[in-house]
Amino acid sequence: MTPAPTAAPTAVVTGASSGIGAATARRLAAAGYRVVLTARREERIEALAAELAEAGRDAVPYVLDVTDRAAVDAFAASLDGRCDVLVNNAGGAIGTEPVASADPADWRTMYEVNVLGVLNMTQALLPALTASGDGTIVVLSSTAGLATYEGGGGYVAAKHGSHVIAETLRLELNGQPVRIIEIAPGMVRTEEFALTRFRGDAEKAAKVYEGVAEPLTADDVADTVAWAVTRPSHVNVDLLVVRPRAQASNYKVHRGS
Repeated sequence: MTPAPTAAPTAVVTGASSGIGAATARRLAAAGYRVVLTARREERIEALAAELAEAGRDAVPYVLDVTDRAAVDAFAASLDGRCDVLVNNAGGAIGTEPVASADPADWRTMYEVNVLGVLNMTQALLPALTASGDGTIVVLSSTAGLATYEGGGGYVAAKHGSHVIAETLRLELNGQPVRIIEIAPGMVRTEEFALTRFRGDAEKAAKVYEGVAEPLTADDVADTVAWAVTRPSHVNVDLLVVRPRAQASNYKVHRGS
């Protein structure tokens, strides 16, 4: 479906089919944005758009693979030059193998979505974001983009990449009417992140959160994103790290008995 022109500010959210992306779309829609939901799973974003419409919100689903540059360019053209906020949320981790035995194909997949996906969307929508006179780009990175840990080499490398994109953009766009916000979540329990990382092994995925009374939820992160986006135009949240109280670092987590 092609989004039609509107007077409301438009927020594009990638990876909006579940988890943090879906929660962020709900938050921004509630804040008055016309939300364009992008993801590969058509049925998921259509269901979310219907949910938001029933609540009186303005949302449009658009099937999109952020790693497909031609598709991203076609999507950008469909917006007719209107984009006020871009939330680069699409991403994910695959595997926990050490560097010595990791599958390069997994690393390539993570790099393409976490880094090149952010690059594709940002390049394609930057003209519209700049033309808005008050654009905002959000990069959902991770604490993995700030510190390393064993078994996370590929994901850590990819998230360091997305972190550096945000830092570099902030330097290169200084003086332009576009803010660059980076939100770096720590341990977040969603329905799919750990399950995907462990290749569908539900038992291994559950152990990630074992004994942690209250890991972050997708809504916790979405609340943080919406807060940062809705600050006055002159306020830029360069980097916001958000973790559950039980997590002091990527590798130090309090687990109750």
